Amino acid sequence: MATQSRRTRLFWTLLVRYKAPAQTWTQPPRYLSSFPTPPSPDFWTSQLSLLPHRDLYQFSVTNPDQFWGSAAASRLHWMKPFEQVQDCDLSSARISWFLGGRLNVSENCLDVHVRTHPERVALIWERDEPGSEVKVSYRELLETTCRLANTLKSHGIHKGDRVAIYMPVSPLAVAAMLACARIGAVHTVVFAGFSSEALAGRIQDSQCKAVITCNQGVRGGRLIELKATVDAAVKTCSSVQHVFVSQRTENPVVMRELDVPLEEVMSSEPAVCPPEPLNSEDLLFLLYTSGSTGKPKGLVHTQAGYLLYSSMTHQYVFDYREGDVFGCVADIGWITGHSYVVYGPLCNGATTVLFESTPVYPNPGRYWEMVERLRINQFYGAPTALRLLLKYDESWVKKYDRSSLRMLGSVGEPINHEAWHWFHSVVGEGRCPLVDTWWQTETGGICIAPKPAEDGAPIVPSMAMRPFYGIQPVIIGEQGEVLAGTSCSGALCIRQPWPGMARSIYGDHQRFKASYFTLYPGFYFTGDGAFRSEDGFYQITGRMDDVINVSGHRLGTAEIEDALDEHPAVPETAVVGVPHEIKGEVPFAFVVLKDNVDEDQHTVLQQLRGLVSARIAKYAVPEHFLVVRRLPKTRSGKIMRRILRKVAMETSCDLGDVSTLDDPSVVMEIEEAHRQYRKQKGQEKKK
Repeated sequence: MATQSRRTRLFWTLLVRYKAPAQTWTQPPRYLSSFPTPPSPDFWTSQLSLLPHRDLYQFSVTNPDQFWGSAAASRLHWMKPFEQVQDCDLSSARISWFLGGRLNVSENCLDVHVRTHPERVALIWERDEPGSEVKVSYRELLETTCRLANTLKSHGIHKGDRVAIYMPVSPLAVAAMLACARIGAVHTVVFAGFSSEALAGRIQDSQCKAVITCNQGVRGGRLIELKATVDAAVKTCSSVQHVFVSQRTENPVVMRELDVPLEEVMSSEPAVCPPEPLNSEDLLFLLYTSGSTGKPKGLVHTQAGYLLYSSMTHQYVFDYREGDVFGCVADIGWITGHSYVVYGPLCNGATTVLFESTPVYPNPGRYWEMVERLRINQFYGAPTALRLLLKYDESWVKKYDRSSLRMLGSVGEPINHEAWHWFHSVVGEGRCPLVDTWWQTETGGICIAPKPAEDGAPIVPSMAMRPFYGIQPVIIGEQGEVLAGTSCSGALCIRQPWPGMARSIYGDHQRFKASYFTLYPGFYFTGDGAFRSEDGFYQITGRMDDVINVSGHRLGTAEIEDALDEHPAVPETAVVGVPHEIKGEVPFAFVVLKDNVDEDQHTVLQQLRGLVSARIAKYAVPEHFLVVRRLPKTRSGKIMRRILRKVAMETSCDLGDVSTLDDPSVVMEIEEAHRQYRKQKGQEKKK
């Protein structure tokens, strides 16, 4: 009780001390826009970290400049200290943090740790074949990063240039990200399952000067022709001057005019590359994500704010402790891989696992055999994989020693109750806290999760629950009003800015503003709906726009429709998301065919599948195709996807108001087509 009282007194002392009005100061402070004096380097560890969680959270939302400023001053290595914590206005989508400061993300992730523990393992590369892992120390990773950074510089890549990375999960892919960060180049990692057209679109939008890839990828015992995909992509990308090709396998590939053998040229470069001093708001990376329009958007993340937020969430949400082995099985092509495979763990000096394989290769015990062999302490995975694995016998889990596990995490989509209980009870043996994390590419890091919390605080199954430090969620009702109290549902928004949030959409700030800050002025609109319980906990209820979540990956329905509409026999389509037992959601396509189509319907549908696979990726191919004569539209021509979603989910008995339809009889036509479709599928199953 004495310790608790002392901490509580400390909280109120800090709260009063730092809420003094700014106008009482005669000179602007050097570090923080609202601190009476600059914080000492140990201010975070000596004072704020002593507060109980509840008090620290309250301090973070009532005194954001003091909270984030002291954290940044203490946790990051600065080449030049920042002069102002933030300059943000959500109404105008202006977001800037740690102004005047200069640092280098690569130095914070590598050099600062090499100075104190050079031989600590930074990366454990869990290669496709189990038992063939490779361990890379911080010293080795720094040397590889510097050689690669020097290679980029010697080939004309400089600060501000964009570089596409199209690689499997590997130490060299991580080094490529860090090499770009070291010289101030901007990387855009493209998931190595995207088609050549999807890759080309991202290269063209960001005007990449170079591409870094591999001859082939290896996943689940299969070879993936990465170089061939890049070759097809760069034919339409005039900005690309070099394609750096690494050798993942021993199989030769055709080298073309732009191609540079990466390992060969790296070997002649020095292993020292001074880190470039970069402004806090210089671009760090672009990451493309689907939206409600057909064109993926390149979200901009910058240096200091992103690094601080990813490192803090990594530490506090997962209870990371020095010496832990952190196992996030996400691909680096997604934001989860950026924040919780690479930047967050490495900034904290952790040992992070790079998982190249699949959860069922060579058998359904792959994850848990890896946990036993690598002695993983935190395991962070997607509900899609968990739902797949719980279909197998529990012996695939229980045959392996999982005693090293201390924390479990779920990411990418809301986790259903069955998967949550299996993950917690079977995998974690009921002793490991399970954090169901909610966040987005746009947020940069975890915003709502069961941890951090006071010791012994409850965790509610399948619920994100508590906002992270500095995050103020609000629920907004149908009339745009902020809903007070509990037991309410509505649009999930966030009231005030935080350092990790995206700064813009590359080349289109107006789209950024319109997408996230216009519908509810003064708030960040997440695009998700949420429920706030009687206890004040948050549960995510799903997307509120035309974006679906396939195996934890956001996919704009408009993007799929654009691909389908390219077929000459298809005048229009509509795609909606429907629940799926394993993948969470899958696309369901309603397709209108022209009357004079020469090919049979089956052939056209096969061609449509190929179009989506080629234009986007295999995972984007609709699970269901329903051919209809026409689509339900309002008098203004807008497709009523609400009706299509109800038909696809077989809940069309409650269609709601259809008075705005131009011709309500279209609904009966679509329902009849769906009945015939179900009947046909049933007959196919019997066969």
